[in-house]
Amino acid sequence: MKQLTLPFRTPGRGFTDISDALAEVVSEARVETGLCHIFLMHTSASLIVQENADPDVLRDLEEWMLRHIPDGDAYHHSAEGPDDMPAHIRAALTATSLTLPVQHGKLALGTWQAVYLYEHRHHPHLRQVLVTVMG
Repeated sequence: MKQLTLPFRTPGRGFTDISDALAEVVSEARVETGLCHIFLMHTSASLIVQENADPDVLRDLEEWMLRHIPDGDAYHHSAEGPDDMPAHIRAALTATSLTLPVQHGKLALGTWQAVYLYEHRHHPHLRQVLVTVMG
């Protein structure tokens, strides 16, 4: 078993592919068959598994979020800016943890899949992801 916390600096709202960093942790764990659990230690960002081939998928996802969860001051919680409460709603609708299979010593993602840290705030943030590989 291996467990460590990985830091990721996000550029602001959008998607950061963290698949390679996770694959490295899995490789170092030397687990042939098992699970990789990923936990994002924040409430205004999330983790998603999504297509990595066509960037329009990520663009469409973000545009859908903007239409349905707009930024603004229509929320009670607004002390941290107009993007904070929408970020919490986005995180509640997506995921802050994922469990992925480890197969043949590798993270078992599909051909067109990647793991993204989905930043919901406008400004860059340093995000912490706790990764546990067991098997």
